[in-house]
Amino acid sequence: MRLGIFSTILSNEPLEQAVEYFASLGATAVELGCGGFPGKAHCDPEKLLDDAAARDKLLKMLDRNGMMISALSAHGNPVHPNKETAAGYVGNYREAVLLAEKLGVKVVVTFSGCPGDWEGAKYPNWVTCPWPEDYLEVLKYQWDEVLIPYWKEAAAFAKQHGVKVALEMHPGFCVYSPETMMRLREAVGDTVGANLDPSHLVWQGVDVPTAIRYLGDAIHYFHAKDTLIDAANTARTGVLDTKHYGDEINRSWVFRSVGYGHDMQTWRNIFSALRLVGYDYVASVEHEDSLMTPKEGLEKAMYFLKQAMLFEPKPTTMSWA
Repeated sequence: MRLGIFSTILSNEPLEQAVEYFASLGATAVELGCGGFPGKAHCDPEKLLDDAAARDKLLKMLDRNGMMISALSAHGNPVHPNKETAAGYVGNYREAVLLAEKLGVKVVVTFSGCPGDWEGAKYPNWVTCPWPEDYLEVLKYQWDEVLIPYWKEAAAFAKQHGVKVALEMHPGFCVYSPETMMRLREAVGDTVGANLDPSHLVWQGVDVPTAIRYLGDAIHYFHAKDTLIDAANTARTGVLDTKHYGDEINRSWVFRSVGYGHDMQTWRNIFSALRLVGYDYVASVEHEDSLMTPKEGLEKAMYFLKQAMLFEPKPTTMSWA
């Protein structure tokens, strides 16, 4: 498995400078944001899609630094009830797929999206309970009339261009858990799979190694990011916490750099589970730790992951058996 970095950590620096720094830390892969929430600071499809020389220059720069592009990311809400907003995210996604094909990148990372509760809605509506039964009607509308039809078309587009889609299971969107991930995959096909980010699962009460074994070959990508659950705040308020991420001392949970939410054994169990199901691609470090600067958080995460990950191929023989 390769150790990589999501470059938005240093989106304020030129890409080549950031890549040189990432390589100095031992990374051999970089994930590039190319639209939507990650932005286009390091990879702008409008500049690269029709410029073969610019694409070649990018790939040569990465090769000089011993790096590959592990994924292009264009996180957004392509089924947003505001049609103009949705169209922007759909455009970002399609550009990412087209650019991935031209660059030889096999994975595009994004969100499933979340519609409103009816055709005239203004904002997305994320349903978290089945009662009153109005919520079940909302879910039926969202999945049957919006989400599945959109992703059937979007998955077919990605497959046509030789790209896999890795949906980040993120609360606030219809695909937020292993179960909802598999529900959509079963409806639209195996071009769509998971970007497994433990940080979005553990605060929901999901055991990550168990989720990995359940998802199996539906895991298309992996984000290395941690979450610390504050036991005292959670005991008082539960895990559904809408306080700002900057209000760390009062929140039920906060995102942390790898190793600052869970211990080494937990992360070793995660990487062992990934090996058991055959995932051997990239662990891409994502920094969203508000208690550390990007470089401090990244450097601590990289040091930790080098001890937790399994880098060599799985052995084909066992001398003891």
